[in-house]
Amino acid sequence: MTKITFFQRNGIFWGFHENGHTGFGEEGDDILCAAISSMTMLILNTIEVAYGCSVDYKIDDKTTDITVKCKNALSEFESDERKRFAVSGLFEGYFHQLNDLLEEYYDYLDVDVVEA
Repeated sequence: MTKITFFQRNGIFWGFHENGHTGFGEEGDDILCAAISSMTMLILNTIEVAYGCSVDYKIDDKTTDITVKCKNALSEFESDERKRFAVSGLFEGYFHQLNDLLEEYYDYLDVDVVEA
């Protein structure tokens, strides 16, 4: 099972932690794992390249332990309201997309939110 925990502060999404293989398919042929990996990389690339923000991330391919944090979503670190809205919206969109996947893949995926 893959567990994804989103970091939220005062209702604002600003990062997440992913851990574990979904187990939906054989390693290398797991479409659920591939979807999650693709969405994670889209978020990293969009924040870093398209939005020009600094992203703190750690990826351990062996354990599938991934942490992504972008403080630009938080007002105490970013003065540009548009940038804050874009970054936090991207994280929140990922949260909602994963919750949609939970409807079909609830045995393979767990999504949570913590105040951090």
